Amino acid sequence: MSRLREARLLGLLAVCGFVSLGLAACQDARAAEPGFSGGRAFADLKRLVAFGPRPSGSPALAKSRQEIVRQLQQAGVPVEDDNFVAATPLGSVPMTNLIAKLPGARPQVVIVAGHYETKRFDDFPFVGANDGGSSAAFLLELARVLARRKNELTFWLVFFDGEEAFEQFTATDGLYGSRHLVARLTANGELSRVEAMILVDMIGDAKLNICRDYNSTPWLTDLVFRSARRLGYGRYFSDEQRAYEDDHMPFVNAGVSAVDLLDFDYGPNNSYWHTPQDTVDKCSPTSFTIVGRVVLATLEELEKTARLK
Repeated sequence: MSRLREARLLGLLAVCGFVSLGLAACQDARAAEPGFSGGRAFADLKRLVAFGPRPSGSPALAKSRQEIVRQLQQAGVPVEDDNFVAATPLGSVPMTNLIAKLPGARPQVVIVAGHYETKRFDDFPFVGANDGGSSAAFLLELARVLARRKNELTFWLVFFDGEEAFEQFTATDGLYGSRHLVARLTANGELSRVEAMILVDMIGDAKLNICRDYNSTPWLTDLVFRSARRLGYGRYFSDEQRAYEDDHMPFVNAGVSAVDLLDFDYGPNNSYWHTPQDTVDKCSPTSFTIVGRVVLATLEELEKTARLK
């Protein structure tokens, strides 16, 4: 081998080594990037539940709303109030959706949402750790993660008020916040920007079991469940089918692809649901972590699709 060829080969090897080190450094940096923390979400859950029962229109819900806004502002995430007055069987009730907006490189919007109020009960104190608290805590931690990233898509994290019925769930009693937001987005022309909607509800259950929702959009449901299997969490995402009427339905009915991630096996024979037993000790940071990682993986898949368009 000539000295010239040897020098060129050594130079090429040096460049290759530099590139390899650079790629490895990038991979290491990505791996070291703070991910979804179930522990932080669980701490948020405890703070929200400490306000006590938080039905729509109550002072306790106003305090929890202030805490949610404070946490979002602390994470550098802009948030807007979506105020409205709902006509309920108990009369007019003021309600407020919170919308945290994280801009992306593209204008298309993916909504991740949940409700933050608790059902109103007069005969016992209902603190709603899983049913209301877990979705709000989940969204707070998701906001922190997405705020640290450069996002391809625009993300809206929506905290719905008024998911619960005041008397009996009907087409007009329940889903007040999601019905209002869909109507608002339809009226101002922004609904066409929404590419997909992911709803989380009762995902803090220590014995996590999320079933496929028959009312959700099939392709989006498949994407979520494939992401769960790829991450090794398939046993927590069951192929058993259920049919849920939840805050995703106004979006589905308006033509938006939406999926409901709901664990409705809460306690033996669902015995903790809407009872005094829905407390923090029935929830787990691990469940938050699992759902958080699956949702983030799903969002990344949606962003890949957006880049191909």
